[in-house]
Amino acid sequence: MNEIQLKYGCNPNQKPARIFMADASGLPVKVLNGRPGYINFLDALNSWQLVKELKENTGMVAAASFKHVSPAGAALGYPLDNVLRKMYHIDPKMKLSPLACAYARARGADRMSSFGDWIALSDVCDVSTAAIIKSEVTDGIIAPGYEPEALEILKSKKGGAYNVVAIDASYTPVSLEHKQVYGITFEQGRNDLKIDNRMLDNIVTENKNLTDAQKRDLVLALITLKYTQSNSVCYVQDGQVIGVGAGQQSRIHCTRLAGQKADNWQLRHMPKVLKLPFRDDVSRPNRDNAIDVYLGDTPEDVIGDDVWAETFTRQPKALTRGEKKKWLSRVTGVCLGSDAFFPFGDNIERARRSGVTAIVEPGGSIRDQQVIDTCNKYGIAMAFCSMRLFHH
Repeated sequence: MNEIQLKYGCNPNQKPARIFMADASGLPVKVLNGRPGYINFLDALNSWQLVKELKENTGMVAAASFKHVSPAGAALGYPLDNVLRKMYHIDPKMKLSPLACAYARARGADRMSSFGDWIALSDVCDVSTAAIIKSEVTDGIIAPGYEPEALEILKSKKGGAYNVVAIDASYTPVSLEHKQVYGITFEQGRNDLKIDNRMLDNIVTENKNLTDAQKRDLVLALITLKYTQSNSVCYVQDGQVIGVGAGQQSRIHCTRLAGQKADNWQLRHMPKVLKLPFRDDVSRPNRDNAIDVYLGDTPEDVIGDDVWAETFTRQPKALTRGEKKKWLSRVTGVCLGSDAFFPFGDNIERARRSGVTAIVEPGGSIRDQQVIDTCNKYGIAMAFCSMRLFHH
């Protein structure tokens, strides 16, 4: 098949719409179910590249959760402990494959942003992973293949209209990319930069020690940033993205946005949050929304005297600012990546408050020394990878 006709483009008024191979060769993707749209395929092809590269770099299965052409989360297939299972609404007795763990982690990074996501899997979708996906609100999935039973589970979603796409894992795109804007064609070489531990060799801070776990997480951050709309910053811990700030005009805003998401992920570990007394009839999305509001600045919107009974069996007590600050003060071992240089030390100050102990960024700012000095102030190790990772 050389082309796939789409219902419309980015918006319903943008017709006609299709994806096709300009050289008349066959498409490397096949729609197994549903009718994916223009944005679905943008998410599918970007997210597939991310998980494919993670698998090639680490040798581990990987998954990503994409929304509007940027990852809400990405992760490797490490097992979930009982706390993470509780956070991600997974039965403690449910058997999970490594691939299912990877998707649960990717989805769990920012469950609010992942609502209605596009899923990418590095490996053939198994029954365990499909069972996790079945319970989530999601638009579609791309993977190199599907076990027969897993495919049937996925086809049952959305009244049989769930989007399922298979991709040829051996496909290699041409070296030049083209896009049109306002009738004008742009051309550039495809970003085939290989990201690995060698990008961490130039450690510019007084602390020059990076553990294997930190190296893994810093590389995970860089690969994630490679497929995130710029400007972008990514926080990672334990083989899992925990906060992405994408598409911001100011780098400090990226750092703050991603940092707040990372902080919320950490706060969701608190016993007081894990024990919130939800009513049995409250759906997962509504639980996620309630937790997000509960952790924010206006918890009264969900636990106020006139509204708490809509969500909870009893009225929860608010988390105090002091409780949140105390919990976050214990967080450490978080890694941070940036797709371009940090122009000021304020980014490091903000990152440090989210437990960041290792950073990778390109370097090249006239204020590099100020940024390095701020890292040294807190004993943070920072590597300059010397390569910008803008993506648009």
